[in-house]
Amino acid sequence: MPYIYQADLYCDSCGEDIRKRLDEEGKTPENLNDEHTYDSDNYPKYVYEIGESDSPSHCGSHADCLEAETLPSRDKIGALLSTDLTTDGVLYVREAIEEGGEVAEFWKRKFESAGYDFDMIDEE
Repeated sequence: MPYIYQADLYCDSCGEDIRKRLDEEGKTPENLNDEHTYDSDNYPKYVYEIGESDSPSHCGSHADCLEAETLPSRDKIGALLSTDLTTDGVLYVREAIEEGGEVAEFWKRKFESAGYDFDMIDEE
């Protein structure tokens, strides 16, 4: 599961790296064991469950992500954080696949391996 920090989501590796940097700067919250006592704008909070999303979510470190995915063009994108999509999310990915592009093809491979069938979704 990812971390939330300054209104963005980060993979485990990047979230832990941000925490390490902040710890070295002396910015560790007083009670790190109680995530309710500090603001995620100040220090990354571990997210126990993302839930379904209306679009794919990638690490906020983007190409600098420590778990980055490398596309066929050799460009990098942040790690995919979840493969749980709402019906709108499935439609969003299907439309992206129809429009084409290597990120859409990446999504197609990842989401189909997670059990989604983009040919079987009816638009409402």
